Amino acid sequence: MEIQDIFLATRNQGKIAEMRQLLEGVGIRVLTGADLNVPLPEIDEDADSLEGNARKKSEEVFGYVGIPTLADDTGLEVAALGGLPGVKSARYAGDDCDPNRNRRKLLGALKGMEDRSASFRTVVAFTTDQDQTRLFEGVCDGAIGLEERGDGGFGYDSIFIPKGEERTFAEMSPAEKNRISHRARALMKLRRFLEREVYQ
Repeated sequence: MEIQDIFLATRNQGKIAEMRQLLEGVGIRVLTGADLNVPLPEIDEDADSLEGNARKKSEEVFGYVGIPTLADDTGLEVAALGGLPGVKSARYAGDDCDPNRNRRKLLGALKGMEDRSASFRTVVAFTTDQDQTRLFEGVCDGAIGLEERGDGGFGYDSIFIPKGEERTFAEMSPAEKNRISHRARALMKLRRFLEREVYQ
């Protein structure tokens, strides 16, 4: 199988590590801005959906680097909060927030609530041409814990407990998380597409 290049349109080191692991063995070379020594353009994630943000990032970065580009947008949708933080998950506590503040705000919003059910949803956009972008979705159902647990992962991982588990994502090894996570499910669909359609 001929080696092909895919560019990851993210600076998030946690996402980069997960994506590289999940796409390992497909016969592609997964590149980042650091690999090409090019800074990623600043992209305003102002779409009102995960699909819109993923597509926008993928297509704009493709126009910048000129090689097949992969981008994702992920939202944590909490039932008791009407689906919030959703598309605003990365900026839940404000535009200048960080993951710690996002988690604290969410735990505070759910204080005293019995229904803590939630779903993590990832949409992956893969652009191979200016007018050719495909979308792949992955969902992981679960619940929000009462407190932060675990030292692994990133984002909301230390408060999200996948359905059927007692541990948070942050208490799992990367391999364990990558068997069941929302991003893994989306990327497995992309992986099957790559193996079937593009790189055979």
